[in-house]
Amino acid sequence: MSKVLMKGNEAIGEAAIRAGCLNYFAYPITPQSEVAEYLSKRMPEVGGVFLQGESEVAVGYMLFGASGCGERVFTTSSSPGISLMSEAISYIAGAQCPVVFVNIIRGGPGLGGILPSQGDYFQAVKGGGHGDYRMLVMAPASVQEAVEMVMEAFPLAEKYRNPVMILGDGLIGQMMEPVEFPEHLATKPSNKDAWATNGMSTRNSDKSNLVKSLYLDPKALNDHNLLLKSKYDRMRCEEVRYEAYNTEGDYGLLIVSYGTMSRVCRTAIDNLKAQGIEVGMIRPKTLFPFPEKEILDAASRESCGMVLSIEMSMGQMVEDVDRCVKGRRPVKWYGKCGGEVPTPEEIMDVVKEHL
Repeated sequence: MSKVLMKGNEAIGEAAIRAGCLNYFAYPITPQSEVAEYLSKRMPEVGGVFLQGESEVAVGYMLFGASGCGERVFTTSSSPGISLMSEAISYIAGAQCPVVFVNIIRGGPGLGGILPSQGDYFQAVKGGGHGDYRMLVMAPASVQEAVEMVMEAFPLAEKYRNPVMILGDGLIGQMMEPVEFPEHLATKPSNKDAWATNGMSTRNSDKSNLVKSLYLDPKALNDHNLLLKSKYDRMRCEEVRYEAYNTEGDYGLLIVSYGTMSRVCRTAIDNLKAQGIEVGMIRPKTLFPFPEKEILDAASRESCGMVLSIEMSMGQMVEDVDRCVKGRRPVKWYGKCGGEVPTPEEIMDVVKEHL
């Protein structure tokens, strides 16, 4: 399989098509607007549907409707746009509909700026909308990984009948890297006739399907939330993904970092190693479910004196890292959130300060 040089946003759009999704509804917002630009041309070429809504609020409910009919559907947006979709995301999770969301994060809060950030960690991992719901959240560190995660997201959304979010940042969307589209990740929707409102005659059934998130009886609502919780618990058992880097031997400090920031940390770790300083890293590939045991085990290594959460935010993931470490080691944070990406040299200096 040959590789092709593509901008991240365009590769994300192509990955969805290659995965078997032919429905894309969106509203433009920097720094991910190239996805919509690319798919406005590409979707008609493959017999798919491109539709720009009048707002992100409208897009959220277009996604809900299409998914409720059993169609594969996805959207891309950036931070404030995801905020506007959050009510619909809660409805989608409550109604158990599979939708894939891609958030190419920009700086915030408010309008913030259009440069890369990881400031939407709380929004993605802790819910974002109302009620007790969770999304399966994946965080790519390269354009190739973004392609693969997008392609994997559709069967995962259908497996759990739940929204899945790909959490990238402005760099992932704007950088160009060689990519390939693994053919084995092209799949077809599964088991939708069991629940989707796709017409009784279509599925030759005498049983009507109902997609809803409204439960006025308190016991029924409690039971429904327990059912949803059982799915999230299953995700915790089956879907944790992470990368351990330079953790085979002894190390004096453990870094936890994800996405683009983890690439900078990897370079810093390599440079420190050349100076005789050993540092390990756990890179969460899934932010929910979070690699809790893996971080605890790595932090508990006898040689490890502390844990450093490095993020392009004011310290959001550090709360989960601290929770995982359970007080066995000091946990510190380092990062920036104005659009600047800390350099390997900065990371090296911070590590040396704490050793």
